[in-house]
Amino acid sequence: MREPARPTAIVYVDGFNLYRRCLEQHPGAKWLDLPALMDRLLPHHDVRHVHYFTALIRAGAGDDAQGPIRQQTYIRALQATGRVTPHYGTYRIDRRLMPKHPAELDDDGSLARVSVRKIEEKGSDVNLAVRMLLDAHRGEADLYCLLTNDSDQVTTIRTLQEEVGVSVGWISPMPTLRQSKALQQTGPALIACVTLDAVMASQLPEEVRSGRQTLRRPERWRPKTESPAGAGLSNR
Repeated sequence: MREPARPTAIVYVDGFNLYRRCLEQHPGAKWLDLPALMDRLLPHHDVRHVHYFTALIRAGAGDDAQGPIRQQTYIRALQATGRVTPHYGTYRIDRRLMPKHPAELDDDGSLARVSVRKIEEKGSDVNLAVRMLLDAHRGEADLYCLLTNDSDQVTTIRTLQEEVGVSVGWISPMPTLRQSKALQQTGPALIACVTLDAVMASQLPEEVRSGRQTLRRPERWRPKTESPAGAGLSNR
């Protein structure tokens, strides 16, 4: 007897939020197989596709000259799974005068300010919301699942629930005590949480074929391993 078909799901990943909350401090976790992670977090659903919202790092935007190359290699590896579509916002870099921390006063009694370089990702949150609404309007899945801890997406979830009438799931990249209360209060049909164990169990192969090319996990993203002499951990 055939098992009944599982309900379908599409997942929408706030890439910057996932990176900052789960991956930034764990280089060995960055070669993340997003479809594999979603299959692990949503075992009772058939995850049809993952939409990944990010912005391409600009050369010269940071101190790491190889950062843009690693990012583009990773995105191509995700696309090679056949289940991920990337969507791009932009990075905006401005020089602004911002108050010093801890706060100090100038001679005239006003807050002392310093010139800083402020980097912001623009457009990804809007791109994500529009994509979810479009897919829901078309009836592309049974569940539309959002991975973020950004409370700016509360309106997106409520619109999908109340105006479009579809089931919305929420995957938090944060542990329970640090999850967005505003997103919790939307009453998602499903709630899941990304853990480091799940991330480490959902890594892409060390080599990924993309057309005629082989994409390899960047050296800086290799998990730490114990040295032969047992002298501790190393990821160099």
